[in-house]
Amino acid sequence: MTSAPPQQVAEQREMRRILASSFLGTAIEYYDFILYATAASIVFGEVFFAGVGEGVALLLSFGTLAAGYVARPIGGLVFGHLGDRVGRKAMLVVTLVLMGTVSVLIGLLPTPGQIGVAAPLLLVTLRILQGVAVGGEWGGAMLLAFERARKRTRGFAASFAYMGAPAGTIVATLVLSAASTLPRAEFLAWGWRIPFLLSAVLVAVGLVIRLKVAESPVFTELAAGAHERKAPVLEVLTGYPRNFAIAVGAGIAGQAAQGLMGAWALSYAVQQATLDPTAVLNVKALAGVGTILMIIAAARLSDRIGRRRVMLGGTAGAVLLAFPILWLLQSGEVVLLFLALFLGLSVVQGFTAGPYGAFAAELFPTRVRYTGTSLGYQTAATLGAGFTPILAAGLALAAGGSLWPVAVGWIALTAVTGVAVLVAPEGKDKELREIG
Repeated sequence: MTSAPPQQVAEQREMRRILASSFLGTAIEYYDFILYATAASIVFGEVFFAGVGEGVALLLSFGTLAAGYVARPIGGLVFGHLGDRVGRKAMLVVTLVLMGTVSVLIGLLPTPGQIGVAAPLLLVTLRILQGVAVGGEWGGAMLLAFERARKRTRGFAASFAYMGAPAGTIVATLVLSAASTLPRAEFLAWGWRIPFLLSAVLVAVGLVIRLKVAESPVFTELAAGAHERKAPVLEVLTGYPRNFAIAVGAGIAGQAAQGLMGAWALSYAVQQATLDPTAVLNVKALAGVGTILMIIAAARLSDRIGRRRVMLGGTAGAVLLAFPILWLLQSGEVVLLFLALFLGLSVVQGFTAGPYGAFAAELFPTRVRYTGTSLGYQTAATLGAGFTPILAAGLALAAGGSLWPVAVGWIALTAVTGVAVLVAPEGKDKELREIG
């Protein structure tokens, strides 16, 4: 039995390091980002918007949540531009430090009782900065793995950045769940702050790994060439407008599932279905494990049969399951809530979003790939997840508690992705250096 050549061993070791960096870095970013979304569902309405009524407080809390999603395309634009000009790795270090700093500041934020209206205003400002940070993170983390991988495994490699999101969600949910076991008064007074402050430790771990990762080889080749280039965003919007529109549309279904089942459904389960907050958070964490498994399965499958087929299967599942999932959510039973989250977060999101990283990256050439994928994905996140919690809460309120308008809205968002994927080219067999 012969051992692998030293160069091959070194390449395999570097690939493992890149995949770990992609996964852990994104997990840390989404730990912070989703921690805010979860806290907005069960905490911030009472802490920062007390005295305006339960329904209005929830809408205001989800409004601050939406502010972060609105900022995500800005992060995709800024860090995408720099990532296409300076490099993928440097931007990932900056976004990780920015996100960690903001989360710690949220954990230290005074309440309205201490500083008045400045408290919710600062909360919105910090949420916007979170959005900018996470907007620049995913594209770079995904591309470092995607551009290093062999063609037959690009979908799986790219999915590590997407797997980081549910992994970060699991950790954030469990930490917040542990804090929520405190007496309610203590949890609202200081217990909810602990998960935000823990971000400092996670960021330190992420930086140790991320600083050891090498730059993307195809970007290094591009940077070594002496040629004039347009601003990446201008080239994306003028040279690849159709591909950009496809990237946006194709990402909406996965983001809608996250916004509805990962944020709004939690507040509904606690407030309308009157389930215990700790049980709801634990169920969400368990569903997050299912999401990771479904992402792996979908990404692996996309390397075999193509990104389009897998994503179209996910969108069809979302259309068929929208009404049953919301019926399960209304049941008021923890077991049925888990089934709803498993179907909505794990299955639907897993198969619509698992292959998305490779799908979007294969739409753009190397010189604008960071900008194209980041801006496309983050715009989809804004449209698909940023406003769905507040819209779902408003639709349910207007319908007197009935959830059928929410199901109809979910199906409509999913249909956008179905159309985008149908008109898209299949990219799994493309050579990266030949795209564009």
